[in-house]
Amino acid sequence: MEKLSFRLTAPRSAGGTRTQAIVGVVASGNLEVLLERGLPPDICTIDIATAADGFGTVWDAVVRDFVARRSAGGLRISVNDGGARPDTVTLRLAQGVRKIEEPEQ
Repeated sequence: MEKLSFRLTAPRSAGGTRTQAIVGVVASGNLEVLLERGLPPDICTIDIATAADGFGTVWDAVVRDFVARRSAGGLRISVNDGGARPDTVTLRLAQGVRKIEEPEQ
């Protein structure tokens, strides 16, 4: 198991007031993403636990692109990966930001 951590400057902060959100499921070819507020609005941290060793450069490219394109500032993101492809990672991260921006129910 490989563990990766990223601390990135985010151009936009996440909207909404929900304090946390979770999307996805840890399974073969999928991943679980937990998002929590609590960082400065221009910072996003992403901690990844993955069963697929040796893909650090791919993860780096995916998370940097995600933070540049989405409103991820102020979020602490934890990823539990079950071998997801980069497009699935991007989808789950986007779903997580969208969910944390939804009104509380």
